[in-house]
Amino acid sequence: MVRRIGAYGAQVGLLAVLGLVAAVLLTAMPRLANGYADRSLHADVARLPHLVRDVSLAVEQRLDQQRPDEAKPAAAGEANLERFAAALPQPLPSLVDRRWYAAVLDEQNLSATGDDPPMDGGAAKKIGLRAQTGLQDSAVLTAGRWPDTEAGGSAEVAVSTAVAEVLSLRPGSRLRFTGASPANQASAQVVGVFNARDAGDPIWDDLTLGLNPIVPVVDGEPYLAMAVTDWAGIDTVVAGSGVPVSYQWRYRLDERRLDTATLETVVTALGDTRRTEWLPRSTVHTSLDVALVRFVDQLHAVQALLAIAQTGLVASLLGLILLAARLTVQRRRDELALLRARGASLAAIGRRTLAEALPVQPVAVLLGWLIATRVPGRSEGTPWGVLLLAVLTTAVVPVLAMLSQRRAALTAGRVDLVRQRPSVRRLVLEAGVLVLAGLGVVLLRRRGLDPAGGVDAYLSSVPVLVAVAAALVAIRLLPWPLRLVGRLTGRARGALLFLGVARAGRGAPVALGPLAVLIVAVSTGVFGGVVTTTVAAARDRAATLTVPADAWLTGWAFSPDAADELNRVPGVQAVARVSVESSRRLLSEAGPQARALGQARVLVVDAPAFAEVVARSGVDVQVPAALRSAARGDGPVPAVVSPTLAAELGDTAVADVQSRWYEFRVAAVADSFPGVGLGVDRFVVLPWQALPEYEFTPIIPNRYLIAGDGVDEAKLLEVADATQRRRQSEVLGREVTRTQLPATLETRQAYRDGLERTGANEVLTLAFTAGAAGGAALAVLAVGFAVVADAAGRGRMLSRLRTMGLSAAHGRRLLVHELVPLVVVAAVTGAAVGIALPRLLGPTLGLAQFAPGVPMRDHLDPLVVGGVLALVLLGLLAGLLVENLVNRRMRLGEALRLGEGNA
Repeated sequence: MVRRIGAYGAQVGLLAVLGLVAAVLLTAMPRLANGYADRSLHADVARLPHLVRDVSLAVEQRLDQQRPDEAKPAAAGEANLERFAAALPQPLPSLVDRRWYAAVLDEQNLSATGDDPPMDGGAAKKIGLRAQTGLQDSAVLTAGRWPDTEAGGSAEVAVSTAVAEVLSLRPGSRLRFTGASPANQASAQVVGVFNARDAGDPIWDDLTLGLNPIVPVVDGEPYLAMAVTDWAGIDTVVAGSGVPVSYQWRYRLDERRLDTATLETVVTALGDTRRTEWLPRSTVHTSLDVALVRFVDQLHAVQALLAIAQTGLVASLLGLILLAARLTVQRRRDELALLRARGASLAAIGRRTLAEALPVQPVAVLLGWLIATRVPGRSEGTPWGVLLLAVLTTAVVPVLAMLSQRRAALTAGRVDLVRQRPSVRRLVLEAGVLVLAGLGVVLLRRRGLDPAGGVDAYLSSVPVLVAVAAALVAIRLLPWPLRLVGRLTGRARGALLFLGVARAGRGAPVALGPLAVLIVAVSTGVFGGVVTTTVAAARDRAATLTVPADAWLTGWAFSPDAADELNRVPGVQAVARVSVESSRRLLSEAGPQARALGQARVLVVDAPAFAEVVARSGVDVQVPAALRSAARGDGPVPAVVSPTLAAELGDTAVADVQSRWYEFRVAAVADSFPGVGLGVDRFVVLPWQALPEYEFTPIIPNRYLIAGDGVDEAKLLEVADATQRRRQSEVLGREVTRTQLPATLETRQAYRDGLERTGANEVLTLAFTAGAAGGAALAVLAVGFAVVADAAGRGRMLSRLRTMGLSAAHGRRLLVHELVPLVVVAAVTGAAVGIALPRLLGPTLGLAQFAPGVPMRDHLDPLVVGGVLALVLLGLLAGLLVENLVNRRMRLGEALRLGEGNA
């Protein structure tokens, strides 16, 4: 047995390598997918705001709602912090990382005045109070001490350095907190000033007003701030002011303990938490389950696409394994025929070949599985697919060997011809594949490919069935045009082209099994490339609609003349002022007879400047001519509106722009407009240059579109914040030294890169990278098999032609003529299937999950077409390389032996 394995080591080794690669594919891709999915899940959850990702239990109580036996100090609630955490539905208790208990007096309910010394005059001061566990460990005192309120005395509070600076507070400052009634007051004293150790620590999420107070922008608005105190301080202020106190228990789930396998259980537990009444009149605040459901939906779409890509690769590998086994049986047909002639039964032949496969094939598959387990990621239980693969690679040669010897024959038939009239059994089998492919497409379009309840093996294999059906049709149709070409080449000078086309037209092994595998492999790769470019094009469109320039500068309120200063920043080439306001009212007309038309997002843009910025940024955006040509004059200004609004509006309407009413007429209707935002179905775009403005009430920009290359971002933000402070100073009538809302700069490229990092995008990239790269590699292998499958017959032919003066170069040209029909037909058919599948399956693929707010349009990148052409050339080169390797081992001069082969 060992000698037999050594004698046929090339065939046995080839089958073992294919089994190893298949085992690696079956094991590594799911592990990588799980690892990438978990990593994407962790990143998505980590980016969520605390109001979404954390589980918060809250109870609000008023003094007049409490019975005497219910009155408890604020400190009593801290005992429930661990009890509630342990009582959360499973598996939430094991996911909880950090937890906090807090007693809060909302800033909207408390007005503060300064007694000694008085606080900065002007607008009203709304200062909330908060006592929370862990604050002292997360802050550093810069002056004074931490609050320690004594019973019956004034409440002691501490403020951040920012609050102390804005409100002119220091240790020793006396405050008076007033509730809803002026008679309800509580005295307090500032005893400390602190800074956060890490302002990004989640413990400060509910204390943003404590670290960054809000300064009024327009007259009539108050200062908003937050101070910290201790439990006794909360009780003192509640007793004096009579404002309601809110007790909050907040639990942060550690995203690193989440994995995609338990997401549905976590979502169910979060829903049960929200429906549980933890305390009388308590509420639960979290939207993590909604975010997880959205991630699960995207993950299901990715898993469906991954299943399609993996099925295509596995089908190609199984086809190659079948071809390798068939090649092994062909190489040993004389040996098997001799055994059969000497009386060996089919079972004996099967046992003989099985004994040769058992020491090699299972070990190779096991080795592939072990290699794949070293890939980072998470496994999915028992590897049943690997076990089936081990059985298949071990049994395929014995089964084919027994099938080949069902009929004992004394002479060998020609292996370069196939039966011109296929059997009824084969025709029925091929027709069944066509029916299964067509039925699968219909079911897939109706039901979709949703692996929420487990991957449907049949529906996941529909793209492969379509490719196999196309391969069967190509196999049946290919000989006819080749025979016609053969007749034409028979009249040409030279025999090389005629011989090559004639061999391909006979239906030799070159044009059967390898052709089917090649089509499946090419279709898998092209399908992955088309879907990848489709998603990429949609994301490019999303980036263009969201940031329709090189950069998008966003702030609270810039001064009207900020554009001149921004233009002077190094690298800036052009700017366009923009005002974006959400939920603005619309009226049917001006005057008391006006009818309300609901609300919409209103975008006011300097259209000529916008067009210049777009042109300089190289963005594919067309600014409507009606907006660009609009100018100040009598009558309504032209506007671009969404289709939803267009159906509701009349000839004219009125929009609220920064508390001023402007009449407009519908000049154009558009599904989307750059800068409005994705998924907004009610919007109005007005031309800034056409709106009447007044010296003391100009329209204030809150955004700027920036065109430029190599912009000094730090300098740009510095200038932007300076203009914002100047605008606040004009409103308040005094010098403002702090920017209420610092400006932010988002580049189009950064937004586009961010789309690549959201959701299960890494799994999507894995699916189509594996499909494209794996399909190309397997296609090249299929060409190599096509050459090896008939190496012996081609060797005999070349030996005969060598006696007639054929050179080695002519031999290579002959192989090229023989391979060109195979590779070209497979490439064209596979590419056609790969391009048609996204259109055929349509929304079934769920690609809209990866570019929300933008319609998916099938996009064929020229690089995909170039890749197919490159694959044709690579396949031909691979065929020539394999032919050279085979010819080195075969002595072509000795291939013509008496009785060997047929003429």
